[in-house]
Amino acid sequence: MTIALRSLQTGDEEVAVRWAADHEFCLAADWTPGLSARAVRRHWQTIIAGGDPTFLRWGITLEGDLIGFVDLGRITVHTAELGIVIGERARWGQGIARGACAQVLAWAWASGLDEVTARVHQPNERSHALMRHLGLVADGWDGMETYRGEVVRVQRYRITRPE
Repeated sequence: MTIALRSLQTGDEEVAVRWAADHEFCLAADWTPGLSARAVRRHWQTIIAGGDPTFLRWGITLEGDLIGFVDLGRITVHTAELGIVIGERARWGQGIARGACAQVLAWAWASGLDEVTARVHQPNERSHALMRHLGLVADGWDGMETYRGEVVRVQRYRITRPE
């Protein structure tokens, strides 16, 4: 199983449209269910075009097929926030997110970042397990948000660059 990261490219928005049509995926990924294909395409075309120096997103490929994405947002000179989505539900629980996040953390440290944070909705046990496996440590609560139709707490995680 070859997990690779690549820049997003024209055409990836069509894969995102397919993911957005999956109601269960939308609930799990905190995407708005029922968005039109046009709205999803427009949003993804903006991301693919880039231009925001505080946000980087890479496509996650498995054997060459786009199956998710990983990003660093809220990038500053020293910190960034990690995000991960596996769009193909058949691939959930196979260690792909762990492999992709490990690659992004290695990139973050090589790029000089000192700290990476993440936020996880309290009921999302798989994401909590992923953060712990990657070495991120729970660092308090970061407010309340709606997740799967319920207002829940958001756990903040943090990891610092290895010495």
